[in-house]
Amino acid sequence: MLTGAWSLEWSTGVFLVAAAVTVVCSVRLATLGDILADRTGWGEALFGAVLFGLITSLSGIVMTAVSAAADRPTLAYSNAVGGIAAQTLAVVVADAFHRRVNLEHAAASPSNLLFGCLLTGLLGVALMASFSPEVTLLGVHPASIVLIALYWGGVRLIREHGEPMWRAVRTRETLPDVPDEQPATGRGTRALWTEFALIAVLVMAGGWAVARAAERLLDLTGMNAGFVGAVLMGVVNALPETVAAVAAVRRGALTLAVAAIIGGNCLDVLNLAVGDLVFRGGSLFHAAGTSELFLTSTALVMTTVLLGGLLVRQKRGWWKLGFDGVLLTTVYLCSVAVLAF
Repeated sequence: MLTGAWSLEWSTGVFLVAAAVTVVCSVRLATLGDILADRTGWGEALFGAVLFGLITSLSGIVMTAVSAAADRPTLAYSNAVGGIAAQTLAVVVADAFHRRVNLEHAAASPSNLLFGCLLTGLLGVALMASFSPEVTLLGVHPASIVLIALYWGGVRLIREHGEPMWRAVRTRETLPDVPDEQPATGRGTRALWTEFALIAVLVMAGGWAVARAAERLLDLTGMNAGFVGAVLMGVVNALPETVAAVAAVRRGALTLAVAAIIGGNCLDVLNLAVGDLVFRGGSLFHAAGTSELFLTSTALVMTTVLLGGLLVRQKRGWWKLGFDGVLLTTVYLCSVAVLAF
């Protein structure tokens, strides 16, 4: 059952069940993340981008690793970058649940902007790797090491940066990240961390199931690997961040909502390094085709639009979404249409 060839019905069923489990886990993660951000003293932006982003990205990491190990490099690559595009669109979904003002206005912070800059840098390195000489060291492209080092250095810089020269102007609609004076639950911190870890295991199991199901769907339907990885797997990859962001918005943890999306996207770029390590057919970056490079460019454009939204901080805009929400939706739908046809 676990290693054999799955039927179309079984693959579809597993795909849907794994997606449902991911949704349920993500709702609980939003509550745990908000509480632990206060108890650790990290704040919503840093906690959401690093630890929260790591947990919500685990399913995507497993999907990419499983696909790369199964000698499906295009599926592995498109899942990673397709998840970034879908997760960036999650900002628009979360914004729909915060009707007082645009989410980008209320959740703007130096940390979220810096993580957005880090994300553009990581995506740029991934594109540079695909156009660089196909050189590997022990089967791994040097760009994979650069991605990990850049992420580690960026997180350290963001965590240790002093008083910024730029700050988001406080308005009536801004909800600052202030720790709750009263504990939201009577449970101890260790018990909360344990539950956090158990949910992480479930999310990883869901990622494995989705990857296996997607491989069979690809074989049985003959669909384009880039489309399957970017849309089907990418949307499931984006479910944890989307659901958690919506739940965080409903709890009033607006900074956490945006940080989880941007931080999760940064970690999804590192999925390429994971896939490159597991893939034994050479460099994963050079296995990427036109569709995969197109997806990477799409993710880069969408990140730039999101950064623009966080800087402009439009209170209300086009169709109650703001210019960035409309542009993000348009860019994503157009990219899906290009991949489909």
